[in-house]
Amino acid sequence: MDLAHLWPPSALRVVSGDLELRYADDPTVESLARMAATEGVHPADFMPFMTPWTVGTPEDVARSVLRWHWKQRAELTPERWQLELATWVDGRLVGTQGAVAKDYAITRTAETGSWLGLPHHGQGIGTRMRLVILHLLFDELDAQVATTGAFADNQPSLGVTRKLGYEPNGESIAVRGGGPAPERWFRLTRERWLARPDEQRLDVSYEGTPALREFLGIARP
Repeated sequence: MDLAHLWPPSALRVVSGDLELRYADDPTVESLARMAATEGVHPADFMPFMTPWTVGTPEDVARSVLRWHWKQRAELTPERWQLELATWVDGRLVGTQGAVAKDYAITRTAETGSWLGLPHHGQGIGTRMRLVILHLLFDELDAQVATTGAFADNQPSLGVTRKLGYEPNGESIAVRGGGPAPERWFRLTRERWLARPDEQRLDVSYEGTPALREFLGIARP
């Protein structure tokens, strides 16, 4: 009984060209923690996250990354799961792309979220990694809806969302830095995904998805 058998998410790998999403094992999580602590994740004058995990000393930031990944592993069940996948481009670790769901076997709905090391911003990587995880959700895990959200002033994230054909799905007000911050929410249905333009139809290969489906209780339709 090796790790892939006992914990199928550990064998998940999704590849499109030089971009790869794969399960973040302990050495990778350590590298992500160091990256976030040393390279940064966003400009110092802007906070894109609901939880300000990027604030503090480098040690604080690194420990936040470690805690987050360890917590998501420990709490992953078919009823509530969060897949946090490390993102690699041309063999270089650049960030993470995640998907979170509750009662997914019934709702077939998941929300995506991601971050990139600051040196990797503005290169189109955010769009590509979102597309790859959408391929995973819709094509391999039979999603019906993918959702996402961002603060109203997070133009890079909102730009990716609009480019990929999501529909507006409401607004809310969150507390950020002690003050109100509007959020924008979006949804992408299977119908819109299937009708996407050709340039968003990637060649994607998968490893570990049959065992992952069984582990998460995702029956074939």
